[in-house]
Amino acid sequence: MSCAEKQSGKAGECSTGTCRGRIVPLLRRMNELLSERDDFSGALDCLLAYMRNEMGIRRGMVSLYDRESGRIFVHRSIGLTPAEEDRGVYLMGEGITGKVVETARPIVVSRIGDEPTFLNRTESLSGKQDLDCSFMCVPIVRGSKVLGTISAERRYEDKWFVDKHLDVLVVMSYILAHALELYLIENVDKVQWENRTRQLISRIKEQFKPPNIIGNSAPMREVYALIRKVAPTRTTVLLLGESGVGKEMIADALHYGGPTPEGPVVKFNCAAMPENLVESELFGHEKGAFTGATQSRKGKFEEADGGTVFLDEIGELSLGAQAKLLRVLQDRQFERVGGNSSITVSIRIIAATNRDLAEMVAEGTFRQDLYYRLNVFPIMVPPLRERGNDIVTLAEHFVARYAVETEKKITSISTPALNMLTRHDWPGNVRELENVLHRAVILADDETIHSHDLPLSLQSPQLADSGVPNGLEARLQSIEYEMIVEALRQHRGNMTEAAGALGLTRRTMGLRMKRFNLNYKSFRQAVDKQAV
Repeated sequence: MSCAEKQSGKAGECSTGTCRGRIVPLLRRMNELLSERDDFSGALDCLLAYMRNEMGIRRGMVSLYDRESGRIFVHRSIGLTPAEEDRGVYLMGEGITGKVVETARPIVVSRIGDEPTFLNRTESLSGKQDLDCSFMCVPIVRGSKVLGTISAERRYEDKWFVDKHLDVLVVMSYILAHALELYLIENVDKVQWENRTRQLISRIKEQFKPPNIIGNSAPMREVYALIRKVAPTRTTVLLLGESGVGKEMIADALHYGGPTPEGPVVKFNCAAMPENLVESELFGHEKGAFTGATQSRKGKFEEADGGTVFLDEIGELSLGAQAKLLRVLQDRQFERVGGNSSITVSIRIIAATNRDLAEMVAEGTFRQDLYYRLNVFPIMVPPLRERGNDIVTLAEHFVARYAVETEKKITSISTPALNMLTRHDWPGNVRELENVLHRAVILADDETIHSHDLPLSLQSPQLADSGVPNGLEARLQSIEYEMIVEALRQHRGNMTEAAGALGLTRRTMGLRMKRFNLNYKSFRQAVDKQAV
C-alpha cells in the first residue's frame, strides 16, 4: 500500500509520521545532534517533538535504567507534568516498562484498559478515553545491556499503524543506544563513582583520624597513622610534645581504639601533687601506712584494672616513684604504700611529657631503664604552629562550641581575625587557641569574631608592618584596619564602592589604605584565585 493510498483512509500514513519523506529529516537531524554536536538531550527533544507532531503521540517517555539502584525513571517526556514524571519510577520486572527492561524485547498493549499489568505509575491516565489508548514500549539496547526504554501512548484504529510506529521507535532506539551509553557513563555512572569514591575516602580518613581529634594537616595524618597501628595492641605508648598540643585527647583515642575500650581510663598528672603523695595516689596505701591514712585506699593502677592509665608529665616523677613504676611496666605488679602483698593488674600504660627524657637520663634525673621501657612506641605530637590550616578548623570548632555555651549566634570569623590566628606562633598550642576563642566569643558584639575581639598579643603582629604603636591606638587602628579589609574584600577591590560602604571619600580611603600598606589589586587577585 502506497503513502498516497493510505492518505485516503481514516488516518493517512504521512499524517501519522511513518512517511519516509518525513522520517528521513528526523534521522538526519538526530545524527547531526549526536555525531557532530554530542547533544544527547537535544536529540531526545527532537525525537519527542517528532512523536508528538508527526506520530500523534499523546504521551511519550524516554526512561533510563540505573543499574546501580535498579531504578527505571523518566528522563524526558511529552504529555506528562513534572509531578507525573517523578512518579514514573519502576524496578526491574515492574509493569510494562519493567518487563521490557527485564526481557530486552518490545511490548505492545492494544488497549490499556484491558491490560492488568499496566500500573499507571505516573497516574496520568484518568478517563475512559485514556483506557482506550494503546501503549508501546521498546528497549534501548547496547550489546547485551538494556540502557533504557522509549514508550508511546495514543489511540489507534488500525493495527497497521501500530506496527509502523513500533518500527519507528525501534529504529530510534538503535540510533540512541551508543549516545545513551556514553551519557550514562558521564552523568549517572560517573556521579555514582564519585559518590562512592568520596564515601571511601571518608571511611579511610575516619580509619586514620580518631573522631575525638580535629585537624587533617599532614603532620597530624602521620600521628593518626601511628595511632591506628598501635591502638589495637597493649603496647606502652610515650606521647611527646609541647604543653597543650592535645596529648590527653590522643591518649583517649588510643584507649577507645584499643582492645579494652569498655574498661576504665584513669588519668593522673604526675606534676599536680607533692612528691610525698604521688606514690600513694598511684599505688594506693594500707591503713596506718602514714599519718592520716585512716583506711586502706586503692591507687590509680588498681582503679584502672582492665583499662588504661594515662600518666601525664611523667618526667616530673621522683626517682623513688620511677623505680616502682618500672616494676609495674615489667610485671604489672606493685605493692600499696605500707603493704607487703603484691597486687597484679591488667592495664595499659600511656605516658606523656613535654620534657626531653633522653637529656634527663644523661643528667641522672630520670632512670635509663624506665626510659627504655616507656619509649617502646613514642609518638611525637606536632605543635599547633606546624599544623597549617588546622588552626582555622580548630578555631571554627571552638567558636561553634562556645557560641552554644554562651547562647550567642556567632556564625563566622572575619578574614583579618583568621589572618591573626594563623600568623600567631601559639606557644600554648591548642589550649591557648581554645582560651583565646572562648574569650573572643564572650567579647563578640555581633555574629562575627573580629580582630578587635582577639588579645593585643595577636593584634600587634598583624599591624607591625603598618607602624601602628601598641596600646589603645593599636586597638583602635586594628578595628579600622579590619573594616577597610572587609569592605575591600566584599567589593572585590573596588575602592569607590568600598569607600561608599564605609562612608568615606575615595581620596580618604586611599590615604588610609596607604597607611596600612593595602593595595586594592590584591583583593581582586584573591577573588580571581577563588574563581579558578
